[in-house]
Amino acid sequence: MATLGGISNPKEAQNSLEIDKLAQFAVDEHNKKENSLLEFDKVISTKEQVVAGTMYYITLEANDAGHKKTYEAKVR
Repeated sequence: MATLGGISNPKEAQNSLEIDKLAQFAVDEHNKKENSLLEFDKVISTKEQVVAGTMYYITLEANDAGHKKTYEAKVR
């Protein structure tokens, strides 16, 4: 469990279906706001911060016009 207010590495987060869903959500929201066509590929790493709820800091890989790129997202 994360220390209140601190940023930590959640246990088994990189293989978590929940984290994959959050990363996909981040890519979908980015695509809507930026009118782009990124395709989520995989989660590279995750950190979490517990304050009033949990904020996830997700480093992910996505395809942009056939090119794999690394992105960072914050998802609550």
